[in-house]
Amino acid sequence: MTTAALWTTVLVASLACFALKLGGHLIPRSWLASERVSRVTTLVTVALLVSLVVVQGFADGRTLTVDARVPALAVAALALALRAPFIVVVVLAAGTAAGLRALGWG
Repeated sequence: MTTAALWTTVLVASLACFALKLGGHLIPRSWLASERVSRVTTLVTVALLVSLVVVQGFADGRTLTVDARVPALAVAALALALRAPFIVVVVLAAGTAAGLRALGWG
């Protein structure tokens, strides 16, 4: 990719992001106040977070991988279900992954 093509791509993407943000400010509040829009935005947020966790936890490039991240995610889910503080969840998950990797798995 040439330098000119790269800068053109960056500028077009920047303009598209600005237009999208401006469009969000121009939408009438009555459209956003409906119960349906509120439900959909909540579900979209959860779906995006779950997809991010799945892609980062179970994928390695273009392949499905089961390594130390999977039990670490399970430990994190259990800690969250038990309402542990976020830092405890992170430390438990990281410790699980590190321990399993130290034992040679993943």
